[in-house]
Amino acid sequence: MRVAVIGAGSIGQLHARVLAAHPLVEELVVADVDRGRAEAIAATAGARVADVDAAIDGADALVVAAATEGHAALVRAGIARRIPTFCEKPLATDLAESARLVVEIDESGIPFQLGFQRRYDAAYREARRLVATAEIGRLYELRMTATDHTPPSDSYLPSPGNYFRDSWIHDFDASRYITAAEVESIYVEGAVRGFERLTNHGDLDTAVATIRMRDGTLASLAGGRHNPRGYDVRMELVGSRDAVVVGLGPRTPIRPLDADAFAMETGWDSYLDRFESAYRAELAAFMEVAVGQAPSACTARDGLEAMRIAEAATRSRAERRVVDLEEIESESA
Repeated sequence: MRVAVIGAGSIGQLHARVLAAHPLVEELVVADVDRGRAEAIAATAGARVADVDAAIDGADALVVAAATEGHAALVRAGIARRIPTFCEKPLATDLAESARLVVEIDESGIPFQLGFQRRYDAAYREARRLVATAEIGRLYELRMTATDHTPPSDSYLPSPGNYFRDSWIHDFDASRYITAAEVESIYVEGAVRGFERLTNHGDLDTAVATIRMRDGTLASLAGGRHNPRGYDVRMELVGSRDAVVVGLGPRTPIRPLDADAFAMETGWDSYLDRFESAYRAELAAFMEVAVGQAPSACTARDGLEAMRIAEAATRSRAERRVVDLEEIESESA
């Protein structure tokens, strides 16, 4: 197969390295608005460099790893050429565009997979199994933590609402994936506690949320832009028969103070090392989708539902109130 990777940033670099080693990939083509970045990836991954249109033309599969602002147009380029397409989250820059794009993807019938890599992480999958089989018993609550190691650069924050759309959207999807339930309502509080420059973008560095799922499960989510010890993403599940955690181990970036606690090593630097194995599994799954061997485990509609939650979170923070997802659904239907 000839696979085109569009976008040569950090995630595009990882995707190119993974795909270059995949047995079904006979030719890898990389494109980026910054040709120098594409050439750097090509040199390490044994890929060919082309401009965007040339890379997509003749491709057997398309991997969209460009900036969010380019996702919709690139997915539409894949639709126009009827190419199996993988797109990093989010699907588009806003809810209305996401809803339109979902319709176009569904009507096209092309194999499509959205990039929520936690669905392919072994521990998240086991948590989902425990809930689905009721081995954990009746699920009472989820407790989620999501904190970056370092805040993003100003160039990454061109518009307000980035934190919920580009960061917590993973956790919103994970809550749906683990519980197999939809979000009923959300309440968010946010603040800027350490990085005043984020106020110039209408953004924040610290936030907490309370979420109610439609099956009655309660969830909490807390995190932010900075943890001096490393990248921290965890999920705790408490049920009537068991209590389990995803993301707790020697590299969890937190220092225990209890005398009998186990020692922590160097924490994760970013999502790239924390979830590298999940990204590899995700792209392996996409290759199966692309050749018709399996259905997509993460659809465009999953992206739309996560974006609806992100919109509700944005509205909740702005208006200081609980937002029901039905309110968002009626506006984006």
